[in-house]
Formats: sequence, structure tokens, C-alpha cells
Amino acid sequence: MYSETERVKIESEMRMLEEKIELNSIMYHELDDPQITDSEYDSMFETLMRLEEKYPELASPTSPTRRVGGRVSERFEKVKHIVPLGSLSDVFSFEELYAFDKRVRQTEPDAEYITECKIDGLSVSLDYQNGIFVRGLTRGDGEYGEDVTDNLRTIKSIPLKLKEQTGRLVVRGEVYMPKKVFAELNRQREENGENPFANPRNAAAGSLRQLDSTIAAKRKLEIFVFNLQYIEDKTFKTHSETLEYLEKSGFAVSPIRNIQTNIEQVKDEINRIGTLRPTFENDIDGAVVKVNSLEMRERLGETVSVPRWAVAYKYPAETAETVVEDIVIQVGRTGVLTPKAILKTVRIAGSNVSQATLHNIDYITQKDIRVGDTVRLHKAGDIIPEIIASIPEKRSNDSRPFSMPELCPSCNEVVSRINGEAATRCYNPDCPAQLHRSITHFASRNAMNIENLGENIISLFIENKLISGVADLYYLKKEDISKLKKNDTKFSSNIIRSIENSKQSGLARLIYALGIRNIGEKAGVLLAERFSDIYSLMSADEQTLCGIEEIGPESAQAIIRFFSSAHTKKLIERLVEAGVSVKSIYSRKSSLLEGKTIVITGTLPSLKRDEAEQLIRQHGGNPSGSVSKKTSLLLCGADAGSKLDKARSLGIPIISEEEFMNIILEK
Repeated sequence: MYSETERVKIESEMRMLEEKIELNSIMYHELDDPQITDSEYDSMFETLMRLEEKYPELASPTSPTRRVGGRVSERFEKVKHIVPLGSLSDVFSFEELYAFDKRVRQTEPDAEYITECKIDGLSVSLDYQNGIFVRGLTRGDGEYGEDVTDNLRTIKSIPLKLKEQTGRLVVRGEVYMPKKVFAELNRQREENGENPFANPRNAAAGSLRQLDSTIAAKRKLEIFVFNLQYIEDKTFKTHSETLEYLEKSGFAVSPIRNIQTNIEQVKDEINRIGTLRPTFENDIDGAVVKVNSLEMRERLGETVSVPRWAVAYKYPAETAETVVEDIVIQVGRTGVLTPKAILKTVRIAGSNVSQATLHNIDYITQKDIRVGDTVRLHKAGDIIPEIIASIPEKRSNDSRPFSMPELCPSCNEVVSRINGEAATRCYNPDCPAQLHRSITHFASRNAMNIENLGENIISLFIENKLISGVADLYYLKKEDISKLKKNDTKFSSNIIRSIENSKQSGLARLIYALGIRNIGEKAGVLLAERFSDIYSLMSADEQTLCGIEEIGPESAQAIIRFFSSAHTKKLIERLVEAGVSVKSIYSRKSSLLEGKTIVITGTLPSLKRDEAEQLIRQHGGNPSGSVSKKTSLLLCGADAGSKLDKARSLGIPIISEEEFMNIILEK
């Protein structure tokens, strides 16, 4: 036994671990914003489990080791899983893997295993009825999940209709974000001054939990299905048979699912998968080892929270030490100043690394990273070099703290940092570092839609000093352009025609094209519906702007800050002089839907979704993408999904397109 002093010390350590694990579990599973690495979390969890095994009388009944998963978010409808979505027991060494095999063979001496990649993503269940995808749920707490059907429909690798129709089929899969998509998303977030996602798993979870499914669609998520949860009218003998059936039905199933007859073969397969990790398009953090026979699984059974017939082998995180030789500043399209560490080249996760993004000054200060420091490095998502921590005990005497510059290194204008923001910004719209990307954005299809003006042509114009800002596009001369391609008059005529056509794009497109922080396409439309021209928008105060649906204080301040700049005023003046329309093409027709939030679901007989949304706005209403207690009406068409069920459960009025048209036509 132990003394009273030892008991207090042990119990105190267990409670402290429980508190830390609980806090970091919330940050990871619910807020998608982890504050520690996966290996640090796993280490705390394993320490608590060992203490509970050694001192069961001191274990708390509410310990996080007894919980299956996270919690169910209040933002989405709660739905009970037809089959609970459990978790697996983790092992971190081959000794623990051998112990698992010994326990299995005590009951099933002839067991064979199937080893698969452990995809690091968000676990979901997909429900099909008569071959049609009807509902998708997150794992949640294992018993209840969040209904994210609309977001899951945006994932191209999820079949909406199966090749074979069966009564009811429920499968489990892992939604993930490909490494390349993750890298590009973080690059965009840093350019916008937003905090980057810690890893692809959190990026995927954050994308799947968006209330606006159009955001989820842009994130290009994928899925691997790894388990058949429930099926009517069919039986299988092995897990491998179910995977073959699911693949033939149209699901994306993990390509690595080899069968092993003994634990040594399993060990070899785990090592083989480990060497392949850098080549995968998706992030994996381990290998899952399962008993293949479904009958044996039934006999082996489960504990309170995990099955006895499977374990997850977790790969150790690969890290390396190197030296920060310098810290330099990059200026992005939106004016964000991003510090980057220049490193002494080191090899990690299959490639040489010589630099790492430091995100912002808060990140540098928190980790106390200095020029000359020795630092510990890893790759987030096996792709993005990231400094985990500096190592103070190896710090040289001549290392020095870093501070952000007061002037933009590109244009020499004063930079500033708004209270509450992590990013330091240059607000000069003519800053050379922002020039190429700002012009590319300005000319893009969803902005001013200047056809024939791609990135290469823009680069050509800048290199030949034909343009130094977006307004210069409207002052280009045909003869100057034709010289760039050996007197190609057809090329120059097409460019001039496209630029001329863009002048009548309207206020909404112009607002979006200007690249105002936090103002996207939808906000551009909302502002153009409220203000008749750019001048009335430029003179609007914060209270007026915040009165517009979906324009909050942060966006309002960004608009005011942008239009108060002398550079911006000069830009608008030159655009107007060139003949660019700064008037709104939207006109409010009535207030018949004033104050009403309307959700559209299904396929309408004659109206396209964007046409219906425009009509709602023109009559004072607010189109929304999700059903909630605040929804006033559900505009319903054919093949409606879960939104219709939710509207019925909340008692929300449901109307057809004909009824909707009668309302706005006052019939």
C-alpha cells in the first residue's frame, strides 16, 4: 500500500491529468484548435491509464479514459447512431502489440488479422436507404452524433446513390483533408491574417462543422470508408469481405488492407506502412490491427469503451533539431506580414527542410523563438515544417529576440496591428508585394470577371511596367499590349474588350474585387443591396454597417479602415474617371419578407437556388443555409433532405415555389 502523503500526491496527479486531458480534448475535438501535439496528448492519456491500472481505487468515475469520444455540438441536430461509434485502444510499442495478440489467442488461437492505415481525420457514419444517401452524422460522443448531411454531400468521394440498392446500409468512414489542400488552405489563412490549422485533422473537422455548406465544398474534403456498421438482407464472414463489398458498391475504401496470419507479419506490415507515410495524399497517425473473422469478434467482445478484437498502433512523432539562422518577413496579398524562420538545413519525414513559417509575433513570443536558437521541428500533417519549441538550454549567448518591423519591407509604409488580431498588416493597396495577387483577384471570374487576363498575362504587364495597380488596367492602350506579343493585335483587342466589358460588372463585384478584409462575395452582394453606390458605402458608419445581416463589428471596421485610406480614395477616383460603374445593379422591390430567415432545400421547379436567394433579398428577407429555431420559412422543392425533417420537427412553416411566388407577388 501507500502512505496518506503518497495517496494525496498520487490522487492529485491523477486529477491534474484528468483536467488537462479534458481541456485539451475540448480544444481538439470540439473547437478544432489543439494547443499541444498529438504525442503530448497521448503521453498524458497513457500516464493516466497506467496510474488508474495501478491504483484503481483512486480512479475517478468521470475520468476521460472512460469516455468514448467527444461531445455533441449544440449547433447541429443531435441524432442517435443506429450502431454506436466506439473508439480503439491505442498501443505505442511492439511489446504492447504482442500483449494484445496474446490476449486474443487465449480465446481465438487461429485468429488472423487485417491491418489498415489509421486515417487522421473525423469519423462519420453514412446512412443509405434503398441505395440513396439520406443522412450523415459525426461521431459525437459515440452514441449521438451531429447531423452534417449537407456538408457531407459536398464530398465527391461519397456516393449519393449506390451501385446496388439494398434496404438499409450504414457505414463508417474517416473524412480527411488531403495534404496539398491543407497546405494551400493554411497559406490562404496566413495571407488573410487568420490562425492556421494545426493539422489536416483539425482542418477537416472545422470544415465539416461549418454551418454554411458552401464553405465545406471549397475545402475539397475526401473520405475513406473502413467499416460496415449495419446492413439488411446480407451476411458476411469476415471484415475483408465487407470491405470488398463496400468497394464494389462505390465507396472509397482504404487501399491498404492486407491480411496477416501471425503477429510478426502484422509487425512487418506496420513497419511497411510507416515507410510509406510520406507518399500518401492523406495524413495517417498509425495503423489499425483488427481480427478479421466477424464470429471471433463476437466471442472476443468489448470492454466498457473499446473492443477486445482491435488496437491502433500509434507511430512516434518524427522530430529533428536545427538552428534558426535568421527570421525574415514576407508580405501577402492582403498585406499580412508573415515572419519566416530560415533554418540550418535538416532532413525530416523524407525531405530536407530549410525554412518554417512562424505565423505571427504572438506565436514567436509564446515559443520564445530567437535568431540563433536551437529548435525542435516536425512536419504538421507530414507536409508543413513547424517549430514545436525552442530549446533554451542550448541557446547561444549571441541569440537575440525578434520584433516585427515598423515599416513594410516592400513599400516602406507604416504597418499596424489592430487590437485583438494576431496579424500585423500593411494597408497600402499599392504595395508592390501585394500587387500581383491583388490584380489577379480583382480580375478573377467572381470579381470583375476580366476574361483573357490570367496570372501569366498580369505578370507580363507588371514586368513591362504597364501596370502598377488595379486602376491601371483601365488605362491600358492596345498598341502597348500588342508589342508584348510581336504586334499581336488580336491578343490586345481581346484584352481591351474584356477590360471594357468589366466596367459594367456592378457594385457587388467591385466591392469583392477590391479585396477588403473579411468581405467576400456574399458580403459584397449584401452591401450592394443596402447602398446605391460606392460613395454611400464609403461614408457609412459602423452602426449602419452592423445593421446589415452578417456584417459584424470586425467586418464593419475593416470596411471603414479601407475606405478611409488616401490610397483607396485615389483608387476609386481613377476607376470612376475610367468609366467603371460604381452603382448597384440591385434594387429592393419590397419589404414583404422583412425580418424573415428563409432556408431553401431540394430542387425547385423553375428557380435556381441563387435566383431564389436573390428574390428573397430583393423583398427584404435573409436566405440561410441551415434550419434552426430562428428559421421563419422552409422553401421546399423535390428530393428534399434532412432540412425538411428538421423543419417539421421544429414546426417551421414549409412552402412550395408557387406559394413563395404568391407571397412576393402579394397574391
